[in-house]
Amino acid sequence: MRLRRRGEAGEGQAGCIVGLLVLLVAIFVAYKMVPVKVKAAELRQTVTDEAKSAGTRTDSQIMKSILANAEKNRLPVTEDNVKITRGANTINIRVEYTVPIEFPGFTYQWKFKYEYENPIF
Repeated sequence: MRLRRRGEAGEGQAGCIVGLLVLLVAIFVAYKMVPVKVKAAELRQTVTDEAKSAGTRTDSQIMKSILANAEKNRLPVTEDNVKITRGANTINIRVEYTVPIEFPGFTYQWKFKYEYENPIF
């Protein structure tokens, strides 16, 4: 016959509650941040695509395309955040912006910076 020690009744509810709270916080943070990361990745892809096709497009067309994508994804990007520099045989596109993410009690300022340099054909 096995003796039961005091406090070993298999009740670990406090640890379970703490674990559930941590899980809920992680889900909430992911819920707020994953959509922003996906939209930012789409804008980064637009910057890459525009740099690759720079030989056939003007700087104003590239700027309009980047700003249209940012507006579509509701990202706070303006003309001041986009710098397009053409060299003799290269183009450099740099985009810097900050997305505020609201959490209960504070606002996190998530900074994004993309820089893409590509030869012009």
